[in-house]
Amino acid sequence: MGKKPILDPPHLKKYGVPFYSVAWPPQHILKPRKTDSTDTDHDSEPETPAAGNYIVLAGGGGEGSSGIPNAVLLAHFDFASNSLSDQPVYKLETDSQLPYRMALHPKGDGLICAMEMPKCCRWFDWDQNKNSEIHKLGLKLSEKVFTELEDVGQQLALAFNNDGTALATGGEDGSLRVFKWPSMKVILEHSTAHSSSVKDLHFSSNGKWIVSLGSGGPCRVWDLSSGIALGSLSTKNRELFSGCRFSQINESTWVLYIAANTEKGGSILTWSLDNYERKSSKFIIRDAICAFNISADGKFLACGTPSGDIVIVSSTNMQIQTTIKKAHLGMGFGFCIHGFKC
Repeated sequence: MGKKPILDPPHLKKYGVPFYSVAWPPQHILKPRKTDSTDTDHDSEPETPAAGNYIVLAGGGGEGSSGIPNAVLLAHFDFASNSLSDQPVYKLETDSQLPYRMALHPKGDGLICAMEMPKCCRWFDWDQNKNSEIHKLGLKLSEKVFTELEDVGQQLALAFNNDGTALATGGEDGSLRVFKWPSMKVILEHSTAHSSSVKDLHFSSNGKWIVSLGSGGPCRVWDLSSGIALGSLSTKNRELFSGCRFSQINESTWVLYIAANTEKGGSILTWSLDNYERKSSKFIIRDAICAFNISADGKFLACGTPSGDIVIVSSTNMQIQTTIKKAHLGMGFGFCIHGFKC
């Protein structure tokens, strides 16, 4: 008997572009249109979706002649039906420049993309899409030039801190840079922060620290006021680290969660920031963890696998809350978590 055809996951939408980055715009970028109560036809007019009902996606086919465009897209997400729009509601093609990594400014200034070809960073401003009666949110390429990020090679990790006053970049060459935003004055710069590529970055919510992850490990926690490394969190027993996230447990206690892989599968490690020692390790899944994130309230951790599965874990007891099989098709993906307001 022949193999059964692989069915697309529920609610899957294909936009003709391979994506490398995805994010949710800040809620306040685009407010819903207020309907005039004196308008007798207001019930028949569509309401403008809030910015939180959009997602931003970036990717493309690269520099070659594949025929696949490079672009930053906006899609609409309907929470009631748990579905994306059939087509992007806005598409900004970037010609031969492939947007590979992306970070959105949390206060709505815009977004930054690290381009794979050429190896540079580009800024995009939010714009009003005047060609659409409903989906008013759009993007436009800014004339802003980041001279501080010219000729520094491919940037594989980008992150803003919570209040949008600092931007961090991690390079293919192992470099770590943190700038004040928007002045781009250097806060921290280490050309050899890691001996291998920087794969992940995360600011603590209090703005005091940043953690950087070299390819496979180790993780290093940096003090932003002094610019020194406070601790180096190393692998053991043939582990490979794949993601790192800070979390505040209570007023005085902070931990760092690290996704770690061995030949047996993926685990989540909990490290103390008091002494930079491992507190615990919890085996999660018999597959590698290739994407890792934490909900805004710190209550949930999300793991993505090369098989396309998503696993949601309680950070309190490390018990699996939800597993979504074959959420994505293909090898590896990155994602962000939105809407955990428990």
